[in-house]
Amino acid sequence: MIMKINQGVKIMLKQLIVPPGQRVLLEDTSWQEFEDILEELGESRSSRVAYNNGILEIMTPLPEHEGSKEIVSDFIKALLEELDIEFWSLGSTTFKNELMSQGIEPDNCFYIKNEATVRGKDKIDLVKDPPPDLALEIDVTSRTHPNIYAALGTPELWRFEKGKLQINVLENGKYTESEFSPTFPSLPLQKVIPQYLQQCKNQGRNKTMKAFRNWVQQQIT
Repeated sequence: MIMKINQGVKIMLKQLIVPPGQRVLLEDTSWQEFEDILEELGESRSSRVAYNNGILEIMTPLPEHEGSKEIVSDFIKALLEELDIEFWSLGSTTFKNELMSQGIEPDNCFYIKNEATVRGKDKIDLVKDPPPDLALEIDVTSRTHPNIYAALGTPELWRFEKGKLQINVLENGKYTESEFSPTFPSLPLQKVIPQYLQQCKNQGRNKTMKAFRNWVQQQIT
């Protein structure tokens, strides 16, 4: 569904129903309108938004999407904990830069190298603060906007789609697919994480997380 915002016409967003797996595009949306829409939508919502040079997307994830997001996020946290790397996970925080006319809400994101820079901050402003070091997108509904992440300067973007993990590294303003993650350079995560995600579906979360942590410990000893 594509809608156009005209001056003097106010869209009652709370009356707008976006079924899971579907999206709505709002054209000719100014930055102030984008800010107003975020405020009206509020933080307690299931929908995700993306803003790219006047086009606003509102999308509601599928349950399959949310389940995979939680488990893959847990794998990333387990990796960072087992490797004793300090991090800060900010979930689907809205990251935006007015000067670039870009905004995005990842499925999850992590400050790792820049964790100390933003530690304790209640609000992140990408005009002056660094972007997350790693962003995660689960592409059940093909929502990922790599151009927005690239414009915001996110160094690493993980895209999980159709049972496969794609690791993208920002180089010269564009993403290049990589077999290994710069954050975890010695670990074959592109192969291993999908295997453990499938194991989680068959054997349960707790048993799988213990097995995954044991695997990480074996790789670093």
